[in-house]
Amino acid sequence: MKEQYYYLDSTPTHSYMKMLYKYPQHAFPYEKLLAENGRRTRLEPEYELLDTGIFDESRYFDVFIEYAKAAPDDVLVRITAHNRGPEAATLHVLPQLWFRNTWAWGNDDRRPELRQVAAGVVQATHSELGQYQLYSDQEPELLFCENETNTSLLGRQPAGESYFKDGINDYLVGGRQKAVNLARTGTKAAAHYVFTIAPGEAQVVRLRLSQPVHDTPFANFDELFATRQQEAEVFYECVQEGVADPDARNVQRQAFAGMLWSKQFYCYDVSQWLDGDPAWPAPKERQKGRNSSWRHLHNADIISMPDKWEYPWYAAWDLAFHCLPLAMVDASFAKQQLRLLTQDGYLHPNGQMPAYEWKFEDVNAPVHAWATWRVYQMDRKLNGGNGDTPFLEAVFQKLVMTFTWWVNRKDHDERNIFEGGFLGMDNIGVFDRSAPLPTGGKIEQSDGTSWMAMFALNLMRMALELAKTNPVYQEMASKFFEHFLHIAYAMTRGAGAILTSGTRKTSFTTTCCTPPTTRGRACAFAPW
Repeated sequence: MKEQYYYLDSTPTHSYMKMLYKYPQHAFPYEKLLAENGRRTRLEPEYELLDTGIFDESRYFDVFIEYAKAAPDDVLVRITAHNRGPEAATLHVLPQLWFRNTWAWGNDDRRPELRQVAAGVVQATHSELGQYQLYSDQEPELLFCENETNTSLLGRQPAGESYFKDGINDYLVGGRQKAVNLARTGTKAAAHYVFTIAPGEAQVVRLRLSQPVHDTPFANFDELFATRQQEAEVFYECVQEGVADPDARNVQRQAFAGMLWSKQFYCYDVSQWLDGDPAWPAPKERQKGRNSSWRHLHNADIISMPDKWEYPWYAAWDLAFHCLPLAMVDASFAKQQLRLLTQDGYLHPNGQMPAYEWKFEDVNAPVHAWATWRVYQMDRKLNGGNGDTPFLEAVFQKLVMTFTWWVNRKDHDERNIFEGGFLGMDNIGVFDRSAPLPTGGKIEQSDGTSWMAMFALNLMRMALELAKTNPVYQEMASKFFEHFLHIAYAMTRGAGAILTSGTRKTSFTTTCCTPPTTRGRACAFAPW
């Protein structure tokens, strides 16, 4: 990722959002970045966009992108482009609207439509979503094509389409007039603005995506933005009441913005993916490939993403950590996220939690119980000491299944010494800990075992809290304390370790151990 962009602000409801994109005034140096990074060795630093000199003499645009909600189905967009350079420069701005292509799969051939209905107005019609309007001020040129893959670039004959998804690019960059539909209809559209901006000056684009029809969509536009910005200020005044330093407040607010901007709709029906689309040949190789044992998994939710810039994917490990800062500004969403991964559309029938999109059956460190307990405590503090017991109980019941899966699947010799996988401490090592060893055998892991000790203690804490109102959980609490004692004993005695106080004499008979004090060094052990 080489582009320079920053999330600056967001409320939890996304009633107001702001980001900054720094766009160079010369051609983006893709080839230079590829060539130089390909030449450099691992001993040299990565060659970044700033190293290319593309921003020298401040020859770039600061492009601020803001969103404000007039209502849940009425969203205002403002794009402000500042010329930071010493000379006038031309900038093309192309806000785009498109429909996700579901009609080409063979399940439902109903095709939605985007159509110009007035100067600067695109009408969007969908069989389920109804009708929306995209209003663009200043009456820009509207460009239309289809959200269809240009199969000719893949060496295949185009399947009856004339205006592919790259048509807007081909029209603007390649000068191909016939790449866009002159009838001004399609499933992908762009409002094409062209500005020549003087040094130190700025140009503003205003848009409104709305289900309600507006005769004068921009009449109260600036007032609505000002109101939502003021509401964001009031909200963060409350959140940051104990933070006095202005710089610290700014850093924290942008950090919250990064968390909130990184939510994304995630849709993955594993069963449908394994079987393939009716309109295409059946992908038989998938039946025994990745995620083939996760047919139950059907995700269609808003999820906090670890790397939204790369491609949307979630991970059980990352999501658990995300929920703590999210709980500071939106405890309801944080609790919903923690419950999400324990629901039937996510949790495997055997109790395993999905690790991440490209290999659900891999193993992430079991930190979900820790995050649940912490979020419960944070939420209780915010609510005057009243904890959300139904939330805690709902997650606890499912995490007991996950704990049982670990005990039954990842303690091969039943010694309370656990194997694992991609556990987040020594991700890069001599061995791929998620794959079978090339020489056979297994990897018994100090971090996998200590994570399970922590898992047991957190479930014990949750059970003790629930036992305050339901005595049934007393036995569960003692059971998880017993598990912890067994694991602690195994780590000090049962695994073959000999610890002599003050002498640092150690022996360790497990296949491989990389405890926290020896991070990055494989097959080493030191007392900690």
